[in-house]
Amino acid sequence: MITNISQNKVFDGWHKQYSHDSATLNCNMRLAIYLPQSATSANPVPVLYWLSGLTCTDENFMQKAGAFRMASELGIAIVAPDTSPRGDDVADDEGYDLGKGAGFYVNATEAPWSRHYQMYDYVVKELPGIIENNFPVSGKKSIAGHSMGGHGALTVGLKNQQQYCSISAFSPITNPMRCPWGQKAFSAYLGNNTDNWKHYDACELLKASKSTLPILVDQGDADDFLEEQLKPEALIAAAQSQGTEIDSRIQQGYDHSYFFISSFIDDHLRFHAKHLGD
Repeated sequence: MITNISQNKVFDGWHKQYSHDSATLNCNMRLAIYLPQSATSANPVPVLYWLSGLTCTDENFMQKAGAFRMASELGIAIVAPDTSPRGDDVADDEGYDLGKGAGFYVNATEAPWSRHYQMYDYVVKELPGIIENNFPVSGKKSIAGHSMGGHGALTVGLKNQQQYCSISAFSPITNPMRCPWGQKAFSAYLGNNTDNWKHYDACELLKASKSTLPILVDQGDADDFLEEQLKPEALIAAAQSQGTEIDSRIQQGYDHSYFFISSFIDDHLRFHAKHLGD
């Protein structure tokens, strides 16, 4: 059962927030959906799942990205889940890059995180089930995200190529095994055996097998996190090792913020619409 929290009409469609009890995460979760006017039971629309970055909730993308006009025009629903489990009994950390708001889209195996932090299964299994059972959407879906969510979009999409039509990312953490954000999170959630980390690292996944999904990645060359945390060159090298094609773009003067995302979100929506319509 899902409960409507709020709704706002925008570009003739509806942005709605819901809460629900998650069996996967063992807590109450919030999600947001944008439904274009064209979405009806007689005309179910495809879905773009958006995964947000560190410290974010469902609200960041929905309120800052400026995606609704194009989504309405293209007839695409957008779903934005939260970035982690929430609640008083959910394990947390003092740092912004671990715990609440920093689920990293993995299935945690280590205590105390493993009880709630099963974000990979939530995104891949439970969330699409909720959306497809409650809204006029088709089974066609693509996935996108920003920063930590870009990491999530790449890894979820690459590991489930039969489920998605396309992948895109803004400023993704491409090689979390080899950057401070990823090393901190993976050590806590997955333990010290780095072989287990490879299952959630886009570069390692691309090195292991060729991807057939279309992939679009945008990075800003003025991003303060580019060299230490994001490592776009590692993603390109990993893709080339197996002959995977990635449209990887460096945008001059852009940083890590939603100003960057809002500048190119229409490109990403058109990209996904093309492949969702194939």
